[in-house]
Amino acid sequence: MNPPGEEASRFLDRDAMEAALQLQGRLTKPAGSLGRLEDLGVQLAGISGACPPRIPSKPMVVIAAGDHGVLVEGVSPWPQEVTTQMIHNFLAGGAAINVLADEVGAQVVVVDCGVHAEFTPTPMLYSVKRAQVTGNIHIEPAMTEAVAAALIEEGRHFAAQQASQGIDLFVTGDMGIGNTTPSAALIATVCSVSAVDVTGRGTGVDDHTLAKKTAIVTQVVDSYHGDRSNAVQLLARMGGFEHAFLAGLILGAAEARVPVILDGVIAIAAALMAAAEDQAVVDYLIAGHRSVEPGASVGLAHLGLEPLLDLHLRLGEGTGAVLAVPMVRAAARVLAEMATFDAAGVTEKG
Repeated sequence: MNPPGEEASRFLDRDAMEAALQLQGRLTKPAGSLGRLEDLGVQLAGISGACPPRIPSKPMVVIAAGDHGVLVEGVSPWPQEVTTQMIHNFLAGGAAINVLADEVGAQVVVVDCGVHAEFTPTPMLYSVKRAQVTGNIHIEPAMTEAVAAALIEEGRHFAAQQASQGIDLFVTGDMGIGNTTPSAALIATVCSVSAVDVTGRGTGVDDHTLAKKTAIVTQVVDSYHGDRSNAVQLLARMGGFEHAFLAGLILGAAEARVPVILDGVIAIAAALMAAAEDQAVVDYLIAGHRSVEPGASVGLAHLGLEPLLDLHLRLGEGTGAVLAVPMVRAAARVLAEMATFDAAGVTEKG
């Protein structure tokens, strides 16, 4: 974990973090021997404002779903209706994220941020939809600034509402055919890197399609003359509805003192948008894994985050992030339950 900056001091509890550091030094182990679990425990203490930190017991995977107008440019071999079909699969419990969430005891919810279909709201499905598909970012803005701002606020409100009902760990998920293209554009723009460095194969495109996709990302980034630190402007020009909602979710989670585990390139692009709104939220973020999408590593480096896992995943849905839930719990449990040298009657090194 990076040392918190002045911005982060408005959120993180420095006294709790110092207490966690001191406690780590008294536990029955050589100092630093649990590696990054120790850093994570200190971060969790700062987030929860207590040492030991609370052990997350009610994690929630939030799958933000949206459709993308740029799909008509042939950036993915999968048709748009797969977004809708996969939402039904999530609701039926048949997707990879359902299986992995069950394994770690996490609740799954789907948020329709702007999908080209209509769904009946259920306790597992929420709708914040303003439109059914973004504009084709190759030739037009993705959405209006009003829609981008509204979806950020929807995410913020959702996080606050769920935290008030006991959710103590958010896991970001996503669904939307074509969504790696706007993600690459956002990351390239904010991180000031070439489209070639951040544009990947997404759902497994061939070389021809990858070249086309990269050219589109290049055009979008080069044509943007707005404020690269203004999340609303960026989202309106080149983002996805799910990016806006997840950015708001991250902001709301930080305000509620709830950690967020990031998944892959879509969540990382959203995290860059949240950080543009308020840099302090970065200290609430935990990078669950390193996606093979190149933009993920670029975005994580820009945020100063090191992923907990590297399993060569590129599915999305929140699958990589949810696998990190046990590690987050373990980091908190070490501080809460491990004996100190004094309590265990173990002699410390001379």
